[in-house]
This record gives sequence, C-alpha cells and structure tokens, in this order.
Amino acid sequence: MQILDGAIGTELVARGVELDTADWSARAVRRAPDVLSEVHAAYATAGATLHTANTFRTQPGVLGDKWRDDLCAAVAIARAAVPEAQKVLGSIAPIEDCYRPDLSPGSAALPRHREMALALADAGCDVLLCETFAHEAEALAALEGAREAGLPVWLSLTAGPFGELLTPSDFERIGREAVSRGVDRLLANCIAATRMTPFVEALALLGVPVGVYANAGAKDARLGWADADEDAAKRYVELAERWAEIGATVIGGCCGTGPLHIRALSERFGSGAGGVLGSGV
Repeated sequence: MQILDGAIGTELVARGVELDTADWSARAVRRAPDVLSEVHAAYATAGATLHTANTFRTQPGVLGDKWRDDLCAAVAIARAAVPEAQKVLGSIAPIEDCYRPDLSPGSAALPRHREMALALADAGCDVLLCETFAHEAEALAALEGAREAGLPVWLSLTAGPFGELLTPSDFERIGREAVSRGVDRLLANCIAATRMTPFVEALALLGVPVGVYANAGAKDARLGWADADEDAAKRYVELAERWAEIGATVIGGCCGTGPLHIRALSERFGSGAGGVLGSGV
C-alpha cells in the first residue's frame, strides 16, 4: 500500500492562510511558502510517501503570465519539504470549477492541459495526477495531454462531494476509455468518504491499479474538517479498510482531511517499501 497525502487547502486554512479568491490554494506559493512547506512536511512526518504539489490552481487561466513561475515554485517547495526518495505528483485540475462540469470546455481543453503537463514534467514531478474531473471529455483530454509529457499519468474522477455529478456506472465507462488510452492508475477523489465505496468498486473492475482519496463529507459525519481529531481519523480509516479490500493500493485524503488522517492510514496500512514508479503505476 502507498499512502498519499491529505488536503492542502484544508491545512492552509487551518494554519491561517486565507483562500477566498479564484487562485485560492495557489496564492500560498507566493504569500505563504513557509506554511505550504510545513504542510508538506507534516504529511511526510505522518507517513505519506506520495506528495501532491500545490499546482491545482497554478493555471494560465487563473494566474495569467506568472502561472509557470508559481507552478515551478510549488513543485520545488514540495520537493524540498519531503524526503528525497519520496515521490512528488503534479496536480492537473479542470479548467473551470471541478463541481461545475456544465462549464467545462470539454475536449477543447486538451492544449491547456498539455501545456500544464509539460511544465510539471520540466519542473521535476514524478507522476502527473489529473484530478477531480467530473466531465468525461475533459478528463480524457487531460489524460491525453498529460501522456505527451512522458511521465506516468493517473486520472482521478469525482462525482462531487455527495455523489451527485456522476454515477458508479459513469466511472466505469470513463475509466474503461481511459484504460484504452493508456492511463497508469485510476482513482476516485473528493467524494464523501461515506459514499465512496461504490465508485471504487466500479474502478476496480477495469484491470489497472486503483487509488482513492475521499473528502470528509458533511460536518455531522464527524470525519474531519476543523474539529478533526483522532476519533475522526479512526472512522475514516474504518471506511478506507473497505477500499483496500476492493483493491485500492494508493489511499490518502481529500478536503477536510489532514495529517491525523494520514498518520492513521499509515499506521493501519503501512507506506510500503517500494517506490511508486516500481509498484503498479
């Protein structure tokens, strides 16, 4: 089992960084680089061996001309904050709001995702993570563009926080097409942990490595967010045990999770001895 890190934005907010603009987490690259470094280091200390650079919003359409500088800085911050042998993933997100697939440019987004992927590869990422996609055509365009960079490509789909945007059958259909196009791993992310299992089951049918990083869901689920504690992390791990049984070999956390969740996952499953590039990518 490989342990992926948890949410970046959630931890930045918890540490006092304001994320109330369109560039949200990306603003930490320039305004709070030391805090961002602390977040990455905290996840490494908690047991994560896979670390996602803070590039979710370092996009041309968000940051304008400075996007590439911020992207490279985000990767460098992650790389410097974690042990040298551990892997840094470059995050490639939807062009528009990940919860508004109706706004997606669809397959027309391919050139922009390609540009992002090539920049992440040049910055020194080990894996390209196309994440939080709920629009089929754009998800596949991101995959296609990322594959041109020559690195392993992981594609992570979301059905929205409460499973309202896609069905497990949609995951299976999109995932099957992604497999035909050479994806290295399929993941599910940013779905409430209590609703995640059917989506992981759908991906596990497709014959490629599977991963999952769920969000903490509604506050009354008591799985995370600002009042996260060891009991919340334990409840998250209890749900993750089912994902591991299904076949997930990468597990981490999304919105509302933090180092406590990653420590609990690491203690339960272990981080594995091999590097990700040699373990089913």
